[in-house]
Order: sequence, then structure tokens, then C-alpha cells
Amino acid sequence: MLKLCGFALSNYYNKVKMVLLEKGVPFEESFAYPSQDEAFLARSPLGKVPFFETAHGTLCESQPMIEYLEALHPEPPMYSRDAFAAGKQRELIVFLELHLELVARELYPQAFFGGTLSESAQARVHKRLERHISAFRQVARFDPYLAGEEFSAADCAAFVHLPVIGLATQQIYGSDMLIDHGIDWKGYVKLIGERPSAQRVTADRKAYLAQHAKH
Repeated sequence: MLKLCGFALSNYYNKVKMVLLEKGVPFEESFAYPSQDEAFLARSPLGKVPFFETAHGTLCESQPMIEYLEALHPEPPMYSRDAFAAGKQRELIVFLELHLELVARELYPQAFFGGTLSESAQARVHKRLERHISAFRQVARFDPYLAGEEFSAADCAAFVHLPVIGLATQQIYGSDMLIDHGIDWKGYVKLIGERPSAQRVTADRKAYLAQHAKH
């Protein structure tokens, strides 16, 4: 059986998990944390999560993992049957992960983990996010789903990434930059959160947080 390795606090882990649940693919969860241990690196060369353990070997990076699932289990599809619409859905994932989440990630140590970030670094990230969020707003439709009328893998990505980005900017700058740009991510996340897959991911994430708060 396909094994999903990672932990329930990881947004990228939860993105893949949500796709698995949407497709109804049987899988096991194997909790693993990023590591530079030699044995871990043999499974995930950069020491990151998530990754799959399959009958053919391991597969890492969340987007190739989703594409693998789409090829292996094409029903129900996570992308539109229309080639251009599917391209736009994949485009949105790139915007979310390369141009928004990866940029905002520099804020996380101070926003969530008690670290510090210089004022110059904060200003640099703010400038990039201003530009990138404006660009994202041009391609995202929220009508009602991220790319329009069809639910897709882009919504699995947005469901896990947008809250973290919004909260990080709120913590650092005193204002949610997504909302400032007219992105009602809270209403959107509430809509997606009605799906059983999202409810399972959310419940498991809360259980993980509750368990580790005791230690």
C-alpha cells in the first residue's frame, strides 16, 4: 500500500493527503520529520517531507507526488478535462507555492517559532509579496473555486497555504496582506473546509497540535 511520510502540521503533507482523500486512494501514514540522517536522505535526498514510499521506490516533492497520483488513479480527476483550464489550475499552484508561500516562508521563524527577522529582511519580503500577491490576484478567480467552477488540485494547495501566508503577514506586519489585496481567503477556506477531505486534514492537524502541546 502507498505510504505517505511526513507529519500533520506540514502544509505540503496535508496538500498531498487531501488529494489522496479526494481520490479515495488507500494509503498509510508514516510520521516522519525532516532530517539529515543518512538513512532518511536515502529516501528523501534533501531531507524534507512529504514523500511517498511505493512498491517501486520513494518519491518526494509534493507536486510530483500529486501528478503521480493523477497518472496512477485518474478518477476522480484533480484537473480539468480541458487542457487550457488544467494548465491554469497548475499555474495557480506555481503562484501559490513558488511566488507566495516560498517568499512568505522567510517570515515563519519570527511569526510562529520565536525567532527574529531583521527589519531589512522584513521590508524585502514585504516588497516581494506586494508584487506577487497582486499578480496572484489577477489569475485566481475564487468563483467559487480557485480556478473557477471546477474543484481541482489547486484548491488542495490553496486550502493549506493561504491561511499560513495570511497569518504570517498578520503577525509580522500587523495586517493580513492577502485580505489587504482583496483576497477573502477566510470565506474561501470555509467553503473548501466543508469537503470531507478538508475536514479530515483539519481534524488530524488539530489532533497533532493537541498531542504535542502536552509535551
